[in-house]
Amino acid sequence: MTQFINARDAVVTDALDGLLRGSGGRLARLDGYPHIKVVHRTDWDASRVALVSGGGSGHEPAHAGFVGQGMLTAAVCGDVFASPSVDAVLAGILAVTGPAGCLLIVKNYTGDRLNFGLAAERARAFGLKVAMVIVDDDIALPDLPQPRGVAGTLFVHKIAGALAEDGADLETVAAAAQSVIDGVVSIGMSLSTCTVPGAPREDRIPAGKAELGLGIHGEAGVEQVDFEGARDAMAMVTARLATHAGDGPHVALLNNLGGATPLEMSILADHLLVSDLAGRIECLVGPAPLMTSLDMQGFSVSLLPLNDSVRAGLAAPVGPLAWPGCNAVGGVDIRPLPDGLVPIRPMPSPHAERRAYLAECCALFIGVESELNLLDAKSGDGDTGSTLATAARALDGALDRLPLSDLTQLYRAIGLELSQTMGGSSGVLLAIFFTAAGDASASGLGPVAALRAGLDRVMQVGGAGPGDRTMIDALLPALDALPLGIAPAAVAAREGADRTAGIVRAKAGRASYVGEDKLAGHNDPGAEAVARLFEMLAMR
Repeated sequence: MTQFINARDAVVTDALDGLLRGSGGRLARLDGYPHIKVVHRTDWDASRVALVSGGGSGHEPAHAGFVGQGMLTAAVCGDVFASPSVDAVLAGILAVTGPAGCLLIVKNYTGDRLNFGLAAERARAFGLKVAMVIVDDDIALPDLPQPRGVAGTLFVHKIAGALAEDGADLETVAAAAQSVIDGVVSIGMSLSTCTVPGAPREDRIPAGKAELGLGIHGEAGVEQVDFEGARDAMAMVTARLATHAGDGPHVALLNNLGGATPLEMSILADHLLVSDLAGRIECLVGPAPLMTSLDMQGFSVSLLPLNDSVRAGLAAPVGPLAWPGCNAVGGVDIRPLPDGLVPIRPMPSPHAERRAYLAECCALFIGVESELNLLDAKSGDGDTGSTLATAARALDGALDRLPLSDLTQLYRAIGLELSQTMGGSSGVLLAIFFTAAGDASASGLGPVAALRAGLDRVMQVGGAGPGDRTMIDALLPALDALPLGIAPAAVAAREGADRTAGIVRAKAGRASYVGEDKLAGHNDPGAEAVARLFEMLAMR
């Protein structure tokens, strides 16, 4: 897999320097690249307890991204998924620890425990006060004697960091950190493993499956399960968490493991906050990438019981931009549409033949959704099929409230329905098409002439015309041939759609941004949709 990296062994140092150059002077690094990779605050008051964490890289923004006011004092970074050396950890401790001492926050992995632990012993030999806590929040593998430390670590950083910022002593900060560790539980799920820089991805998770409880280094989880969608995925995760969470209020942290899109994460947040756990979740951190696993397409959920000290720690201000804040959760606040936008519903009227006709049209567009998306992916953004299918589903659901017996009002009603349910420019243009057809019908024009008038309005408003590689290339010849019958119209539509495969300079629509080599040999998806519609009608 091609990645935006340089040399494989420079990935971490290049990334840290990028973070430092954009930090506004708030962060610095110790000399010693590439073996010692320590990022620390430049504004640190050594009379306060220092917080040092770290581990293998590849979990960004953890750990260096959380160095700053109210969180970490320093982060010790190893290579990707590799613990930093004892000397690197010791360097971090010595750089930021004053008379108040230092707390090491370590995730429960053997390399981290050993290297941070030995560095702590060496620092104590220098006369420094050093305490260490081990985060073991992963509940995925119930029989594991040493549970892994995962995204719940961020709660430790935040709450201990708030106390350290306020000047609490080492004993108090360490006790608060341990209290968080004792309460926090986490589990994740992913549709893929991760891509280690410079190495091929391990594809052990087959299509149609998800892995529950895999580790943040790509370690195998507790089981592979059938993937049925975001709702079921979140239900599996919350079911596991529910057995470990108490009945009181909790804060949830929804973590992006690196490869899920913000759209997916918002969907997962919705399902989390209406799940069986919803009644126990008072506030939410995220969704955001916090403790990632490179580009893993997955998520994790962490739960921490709330009390006054936890609430205070979460509310304390922080400097690191990677911390997304903690927000109260609630229902969806729905406000009425502004005056003038509330739709005026026409009086429904039955007409069995027109209803069946429209239902068949809707079924056609729903049925070819994937085919049109694939065609559009060659020349646009791959959503023509979905756009038409979404509108078709909405229109099909509205059939019984349409004025089917009044063609003039039916045109207008369809235009109104499409303007509200069909996205993109095509939704607007088709709404204009049917609304203008309704106006023409009201002026006394027959059905074909009214539709032709609607198309004239679309060309006037949209600016496209014949030969511009749009749906017009099929719709215009079809309407011109329609007075001769539906069969000639279908032939004309098909010929028009097929001609678009030879038009390599689109002048309208998304295809106008695409190179000639991408357009040649592929029908315009809008024109193809029109052709298929007329072909279906000709076969009735």
